[in-house]
Amino acid sequence: MTSMTLPALIQRFFTDRLCVQMEASHHTIASYRDTFRLLLRYAGSRLGKRPVAITVEDIDVDLVADFLVHTETARGNCARSRNTRLAAIRSFFRYVAMADPTWMLNCQRILAMPNKRYVKRAVTFLTADEIAALLAVPDRSTWAGKRDHALLLLALQTGLRASELISLRYRDVVLGTGAHVRCVGKGRKERSTPIRRETAKILKVWIGEHGNSDRPLFPSIRGERLSRDALEHLVRKHCLAAARTCPSIGAKRVTPHTLRHSTAMDLLHHGVDQAVIALWLGHESVETTQVYIHADMRLKEKALARVAAPDVPTGRFKPDDQLLAFLEGL
Repeated sequence: MTSMTLPALIQRFFTDRLCVQMEASHHTIASYRDTFRLLLRYAGSRLGKRPVAITVEDIDVDLVADFLVHTETARGNCARSRNTRLAAIRSFFRYVAMADPTWMLNCQRILAMPNKRYVKRAVTFLTADEIAALLAVPDRSTWAGKRDHALLLLALQTGLRASELISLRYRDVVLGTGAHVRCVGKGRKERSTPIRRETAKILKVWIGEHGNSDRPLFPSIRGERLSRDALEHLVRKHCLAAARTCPSIGAKRVTPHTLRHSTAMDLLHHGVDQAVIALWLGHESVETTQVYIHADMRLKEKALARVAAPDVPTGRFKPDDQLLAFLEGL
């Protein structure tokens, strides 16, 4: 039996495994594609081969380990990005082990490579005053200002992901009794998120002026769907403007995902159960939602207030022995 070449395995991995068998999202495919472009270029440079001439045997555990170090040192990737690259490589070699058992030992060694641990920082979110300052910035007398205000308001109220926001179309908004927005989120899970009455009024005006069921809900100036970069620029621009009246927002690195965190924290502050917040945000597990509890100082302060101080005498300890007093004074 002739072993398959590395180029053939990579092509089948993307076209058959990811696209057909797993029906992976275009985000996953793009992430895996970027990983293998970087890996093949690194391997080609190190081995002195063209990418098409690299073999499965060339991509061993040592080369993969060196590549991961290269992503952190030369490219400046953080540990999380490094782990994302490793996840893509593991997925490929798991497929290789099934498609061509000849390389089973090499695959097992790569699959055994551990993730790198990293510091899990507390999430950044906006306070009520910062949210009010941000929503007051867009000039609602202009088309772009109306769009930006409606987008920010919907993002802060629903907690939609950036990809979900820019994918919304007019037909995804249901107004009237039980107003809500529909979206297809991470893992191709459909969910509906209710919207408040004031948010529904803003969207009703926006849809009444510009609505077309097949068009993006928040289009670019050209009428096309906003790109992720355009959404990040929009949020950054309005945060810089909001910092003039609310300086605290200027000290934070605010992204579209920060608005999602702000929604979760607002729900948590109003006593909403973790399981409901997980459903609201489209989390796979309730454990994912626990990150907001760790970041919420107000909940910790309330817990501290309920704990009575220990009834112990205060003051400095005084040794009752001359030798201990001598040692204490050193």
